[in-house]
Amino acid sequence: MSLEKYKGIIPAFYACYDDEGNISKERTIALTEFLIEKGVKGLYVGGSSGECIYHSVQDRKETLEAVMEAAKGRITIIAHVACNNTKDSCELARHAESLGVDAIATIPPIYFRLPERAIAKYWNDISAAAPNTDYIIYNIPQLAGVALTPSLFEEMLKNPRVIGVKNSSMPIQDIQMFVRQAKMSGRDIVVFNGPDEQFVGGRLIGAEGGIGGTYGVMPEVYIRLDELIRKGEFEKARELQDAANEVTYTMCSAQGNMYAVAKAVLKLRTGIDFGSVRAPLLGLAEGDERIVQKAYELVEKALAI
Repeated sequence: MSLEKYKGIIPAFYACYDDEGNISKERTIALTEFLIEKGVKGLYVGGSSGECIYHSVQDRKETLEAVMEAAKGRITIIAHVACNNTKDSCELARHAESLGVDAIATIPPIYFRLPERAIAKYWNDISAAAPNTDYIIYNIPQLAGVALTPSLFEEMLKNPRVIGVKNSSMPIQDIQMFVRQAKMSGRDIVVFNGPDEQFVGGRLIGAEGGIGGTYGVMPEVYIRLDELIRKGEFEKARELQDAANEVTYTMCSAQGNMYAVAKAVLKLRTGIDFGSVRAPLLGLAEGDERIVQKAYELVEKALAI
């Protein structure tokens, strides 16, 4: 099985709302087209950047349906389907498979501190609901409250549909650990770098692709970063990573949620209003317009490197 379709830049897709705060099919299609035109490898739909934890099952189905309608098989689509219960997660997994996504992905259940055997059963039950679809584990312990440990990973590697890990833990060595462990188990997998600020480091230590929450604002920058790494132009990559990080730090300095800022920056880039964010996330506050403008200017500066 070729995993090449997963190796590259895959933006974490933003939730697109209409003026009343409902999922907008038209704006979702517009964002999909924008990112495809920029040359991304694929899209990661329904994850943290998609505000999934604040969406209903129907919201998430509508978003994925619109993305798939627009993509038309031109790029790789990974659907994050985890809910905080197995029933809804399996429903989303079946739905994603029916639409023909390339892979599904899941975080672990949050809130209750479940033992590893419960987490493994949760993940395997979801995978079984989409038996013809690749499966990616999403490791983000700082938000989920539980980490993908070597013992849990070893258990999940018994599932032949597991083909990758989206690693958003901050210790960069985790990427190397997952790559090494999979090889020792005789498995070929893709590890995706999660923290955007360490993309270069993640790629150098073993990640073969990246899934990131700020890629959508500046997809060209991360595509260029990936190209520089493949060519071995590491000093230029370091310079461009610094420029991308400055955009990220600026967006995070707003009072409003970073994804509200990201969508506002995209509006300046595309002329399209993608809406704000779903409460209780905070939209732009007074004074954030200045930060949006600065972030936009930093994106333009990074594009010139």
